Amino acid sequence: MTSLLTRPDSARATPARQRPLVLVATLGGVLAALGPLVVLLAVGVIGWFITDAGVHGTPRDGMRVGALAWLAGHGSGVTVMGARVTLVPLGITAISAWSMWRLGHRVGDAVSGHGPDADRISDGERDFTVPTAVVTFFAGYAVVAVVVATLAAGTTVDPSVPRVLAWSLAMTAFVAAPAIAVGSGRAAIWAAFLPATVRAGGAVAGAVLTSLLVVSTLVFLVALGLSFSDAATTAAQLHPSPSEIGLYSLLNTALLPNAALLCGAFLLGPGFVVGGATLVSPAAVVLGPLPALPLLAALPAVGTPPAWVGTLMVVPPLVAAVAALRTLRGRPLTWDRIALAGCGGGLVAGVGFAALAALSGGAAGPGRMRFVGPLVPDVLVHAVTACGVGALLGAAVVSLQAWRAARARVDED
Repeated sequence: MTSLLTRPDSARATPARQRPLVLVATLGGVLAALGPLVVLLAVGVIGWFITDAGVHGTPRDGMRVGALAWLAGHGSGVTVMGARVTLVPLGITAISAWSMWRLGHRVGDAVSGHGPDADRISDGERDFTVPTAVVTFFAGYAVVAVVVATLAAGTTVDPSVPRVLAWSLAMTAFVAAPAIAVGSGRAAIWAAFLPATVRAGGAVAGAVLTSLLVVSTLVFLVALGLSFSDAATTAAQLHPSPSEIGLYSLLNTALLPNAALLCGAFLLGPGFVVGGATLVSPAAVVLGPLPALPLLAALPAVGTPPAWVGTLMVVPPLVAAVAALRTLRGRPLTWDRIALAGCGGGLVAGVGFAALAALSGGAAGPGRMRFVGPLVPDVLVHAVTACGVGALLGAAVVSLQAWRAARARVDED
C-alpha cells in the first residue's frame, strides 16, 4: 500500500524488487483454500479415530469426511442414503471466507507496488493490478476445489463441482476482491472519487447489517439457553461417548450461522419452515417430526405464540435506527444528505440480509425435510422495510441536529 505514495527521487533510484503478481495471487488463492481444508481434514481423522478407536475403516475415510465438509461449506451438497442434502453449513463457509479475507489482504499488500502509483491513477491511467490479482487468486482457489471434489467423490456421495465453483467465484467476488483492493491501497483511492453521501450510505449499510446479524445471533443463543435442558435431552438420546459429544458440538456450531439467520427471519415477521407444511413465525408455529439436532430445541412451542412475541418485530428497525445514528453522527454532511445516506444504507442492508438468509436454507434430508429455510420473498420485503425505515429514523435524529446547527449559524451571521 505504501508503494502507491509518491516518493522522493532518491528513493526512486533504488526501487524494491517487486514480487511476481500472478505467482503471488495464485499462491494466495491456493493457501486460502488449503488453510480451512487442512483443519477439517485433521478433524475428520480425529473423529474417525475416537469414534471406534480406528477399528473400522482407514484414516483416509476420516480425511474424506473432512473434505466433504469443506465442500459442503462451498455449496457442493452431498447424497446421504439416496437423499440429496443441499443445506450449506455456513459456519464452514464463514471460516473459509475469513481465510480468503486474510490471504486476500496479504496478496493485495504484496502486489501494491505493481501498476501506476496514486498520482497516475488519479490522473485516470488504467490500473489492472487488482482485477488481475483477483482472477489469478480465483484460479488458485478453484484448482484446489476441483481437486478436492474429484478425490472426495464416490458412488454414494456426489458433490457438485459446478456448485463448488459457483460458490468459490461468489466468495472471491464478495470477499477476496475487496480484501485485495483494500490491501493494495486501491480501495482508498477509488473511494475518494465517490460522493461523501455514497460513502456514508455504505458505512450505514455495513453497520446495520452487522448489527442485525449480531442481534439475531444473540436472540437465538438466549432462546437456546432457555431450552438447554431440551437440547441436552436431544443429544443424550443419541447415546454419544464423551469424545463424540465434541464432534457433535462441532456439527451444531457449523450450523449456528444458519440458525442465526433463521432467527433474523423470525424477528422480521415472515419466519421460516423446518420441513414441508410447517411454519415458525411470531404469528403461528406449526411443526412436525424433527431430526435429533440440539439446535432445534430453540424452536418455540407449537401453537399461537404469546402476545409479547409479536413485539420482537420492533427489534430489527430499532437496531437499524441505533446503527444508523451511531454511524452518521459527526459526519460533515448537510441534513438532507444525512437522511439520504441513512435511508439508502438501510435499504441496502435489508437486501443484504435477505440475500444471506436465502443461503441459510436448503434440503436437509428426504421427504418433508427437503424444505428448510426462510420465506425469502417475504423476508426481502420485511427486511428492506424494517431496515430502511429504522435507518431513516436514526438518520432523522442526526439530520435534525445538523439542521438546527446550520440554522443557528445562519442566525448568528
